Order: sequence, then C-alpha cells, then structure tokens
Amino acid sequence: MVDEAFSTAAPVEDWLEAHRLLWSPNTVRSYATSLAQWWSFLEQRGESERWHEVGVPTVSGFLSWLRNGRTVEHTIVASEQTPSPETLEARLAAVISFYRWQQAVFGVGVAERLLRGAPRRAPARGLLAHLDARSGPTPSSLVRVRRTGRRDRPPLLLPREIQAILDGCAVPDGSTGEWAGNLRDRLVFALLAETGMRLGELLGLRICDFVMGRGGTPFVEIVPREDNPNGARVKMMRPRRVYVGNDLEALFADYLSYLACHAATLGLTVTADSALFVNLHRSPLLAAMREGTVRDKTAALRRRRIGPPGWTPHWFRHSHATALLLAGTPEWVVARRLGHAHVQTTLDLYGWVREDEALRAAANWNSYVAGWQVAG
Repeated sequence: MVDEAFSTAAPVEDWLEAHRLLWSPNTVRSYATSLAQWWSFLEQRGESERWHEVGVPTVSGFLSWLRNGRTVEHTIVASEQTPSPETLEARLAAVISFYRWQQAVFGVGVAERLLRGAPRRAPARGLLAHLDARSGPTPSSLVRVRRTGRRDRPPLLLPREIQAILDGCAVPDGSTGEWAGNLRDRLVFALLAETGMRLGELLGLRICDFVMGRGGTPFVEIVPREDNPNGARVKMMRPRRVYVGNDLEALFADYLSYLACHAATLGLTVTADSALFVNLHRSPLLAAMREGTVRDKTAALRRRRIGPPGWTPHWFRHSHATALLLAGTPEWVVARRLGHAHVQTTLDLYGWVREDEALRAAANWNSYVAGWQVAG
C-alpha cells in the first residue's frame, strides 16, 4: 500500500506482510482496502505522521468520514451513498486489528485507548452454547457502528436463478449428447451452489480432492495448502469434507474427460495433483485459474442479464446455507458444512431463515436439495 507521495505506507505494509501467509487473499485484500481508506483519512487531516497517537475521537471521525462519502466528517445532508453498517463494521474491525498488532509487536499504545476490558460478568449464552467453541470474553471497541434496524439478510439466488446461471455457461446438446458452452464454468458455479464453499477454497482444489462415489456418496475434500500457484487459500486453514450429489459427480466426470482430452491435444500432462480449474484457452495454458477470471465470467453473465442484478459468486454460499436450513438441516450440520468456526456464526447470519415459511414455499428449496448428502 502506498501513501499520497507514492511511497510505501510502512506501518500498514508491515501488518499486511505479517498476515499474508495466515489469511486468505480475499481477507487480506479486504483489510488492505479498509486500511488504505484509514490512511487516506489521516492524510486528509494531516495526521498520517501521527498515526501512532490517535484515539477514539479520530476513529469516530473516520466512520463519519466514510458515511459522508469520504469527504467531510460532519454534514447536514445525509450522503446518498452511505455504506452499510456491515461495511462500516468491517472497516472498523480492520483498524482495530491493525492497532492491536502494532501494540503486540511494537508497543504502540493506540489499541489500549480504543478498547475496553472484558466484562466482569460473563454474557448470557444461548441454548446451543455447548456447540460453540468460542474463547472467553475479550476487550471490546469503544467505537461502535450505529444500527437503525435489524441486520440485513444476506443476498440469495433462488433455485431458478441458479439454474439460469448454470445454463448460461453450458447446456447439454440433445442431438449429440455433448455439452455446448463452457463446461468448466458450469462446474465452477455448480460446485459453489451445491457445496457452499468459498471461492478461494474452490480455486485451491486439485483433481484428487473430488472423490468419486463408486457406489457410495461422492465428496469434495477441502484441503489447506500454502503452495497453490494462484494464491488461493482455505480460510483459517481448516480442512473439511463436503458431500455432494450424483448429478455434480457426473458433471465433474464429464469435465475431467474434456480436460484430459484438451491437455492431450496441447501436449501437456494432467495428473491427480493438477489444479482442478485451469486456463483452457488463454496463456498460460492449464495454469491454475485465478479469482479475477471467475469475476470476469460473473460480469459477463450479468451483462447478458442472467441472474439477478449485482450477484456475485459469494451469493451461492448464502443460498446454499439458506436452502439447507429451510429443508430442515440442523444448524450445527450447516456450520460444519460451510466451515464456520462457530455455530453461532451460522445462527447470526441465517437465524431469520426458520421464521420465513413464505420463502420456503416460493423458492421450492426442499426439492432443490433433495439429492444432497449433507452429513458432517
């Protein structure tokens, strides 16, 4: 990250470098964006040289600055582009994390001015608390994001929208029995829809990670690796197994056959340890596909008005969790399937699902997940 003089902002860059091997590229990128905005705010105030002396008033001013379009800290008329509370909380979390690390490593005392100690009384715990492996109470921020209502629900793709996206990539040709279109892209979005995995997890898959059923239930192993050539990483480096249906297994088999034949025509070798998703027609050929390619494919589908406006690959994850909960899957099973560290995370994000019977009827989620094996 560079400052207004196009020089490296050393304190931020030190923090990013310390976390690049611990967190997924998406997480690092998100935090880097937040800290870039924090540094721009300090520069506008002429305080970038005093970054290690700030306190609650400055951080509160930063949130106001974000609300007002990154121009001023106080305004009479509300901005039309006010970030969501979730976005503001993410920006605040990045700043707090940055200063906690600076305190732990270099003794910078900002974090102790931004945080208050753990409460004396333990907070009330819910009915499923015994399933939650959270640690004890930790210091909380003195700066909070105001909320005007309930937490926004995650955006969803309905089953018919998911099917439209899959068909927008490739469809079977009834006359030849072959696939017409880009079979790789169809498998990408089908895997996101049926496993709920994160995009970084999908891009880190190797051919051997998709295990055929052979009379049993097929599954995908999500394996943490640090040597993926495209930089893809499993969040928090937690492995897990996700069971899938027979239709997805058949789609994988068709893609694997196509990949092997395509590699043979190019004179290249594909092994069980090769990346599952690779460049088929652009250089470098058969190199592991990167996140930007999936984003480009998503944008191309949106331009063709396939899927709802503004959808992203992460919407498949929200849709997957919602479908399972509406079909009656226990929360702890959904949490394990999604790779959440705590079942409370699942409840926080999708607790509204149990109350929405209208969505169940409208979306036909039960039939959508009928063929899935969702054992933990």
